[in-house]
Amino acid sequence: MIGSQEESQMAKRSKTGKRRKRRTFTAEQKAEILRRHIKDKEQVSDLCEEYDIQPSVFYDWQNQLLERMESVLNTGRVRDSRERQLERKVEALEQRLAKKDNVIAEISEEYVQLKKELGEP
Repeated sequence: MIGSQEESQMAKRSKTGKRRKRRTFTAEQKAEILRRHIKDKEQVSDLCEEYDIQPSVFYDWQNQLLERMESVLNTGRVRDSRERQLERKVEALEQRLAKKDNVIAEISEEYVQLKKELGEP
């Protein structure tokens, strides 16, 4: 049991023997790595070595890409309905804002009128 813990700790250390910090890749970085494999036919092992990632991480990214491929190809229709939905929401919010502005204007008008009637400066 102790041996497996030591092996686990060694696996988390870099070539210099220091513990590696967890890195995060942006979506753009992941896309570029996957693009180089798919489009430029670069080997997975070469990419993993260059970016110091495990092949399992690379294949996880690739699986995520493949799972979402259909939604990417349907973006035109999805975007149109989403845009229409957002436009309706914006319109409704603008109407609510205009109504509130009108209420504030009426109250302000009444306040000024009352101040004049009471003779306050």
